[in-house]
Amino acid sequence: MVKSKLVPAILIGAVAGAVVSMFDRATREHTVEATKKMKDNVTYYAQNSDELIRLIETKAEQFHSLYLSSQENLNTLLEKADEVKSLPSTVQSMVAETKEAFSKLPN
Repeated sequence: MVKSKLVPAILIGAVAGAVVSMFDRATREHTVEATKKMKDNVTYYAQNSDELIRLIETKAEQFHSLYLSSQENLNTLLEKADEVKSLPSTVQSMVAETKEAFSKLPN
């Protein structure tokens, strides 16, 4: 059986790309700063797990509200789409009536 070399090659390429990008001073400084912030956040939430749970619950409620709002918006759009589909026949009948009314006018 032939072993695929794709995944190891991708990983090696990713590591090589990360190493090369670290030659840039701004990238290096940004990476160090972001890593420190992440470490601080992990440490804080490890010590304050109740706050993490509240944060997760709040985000879940926000997501749920967004989902419900999106569902309502989608239903409204579908209703409007049905109205728009019937519009061409209404417009055609209005044009025909207008045409008929103008053809009855004396010249």
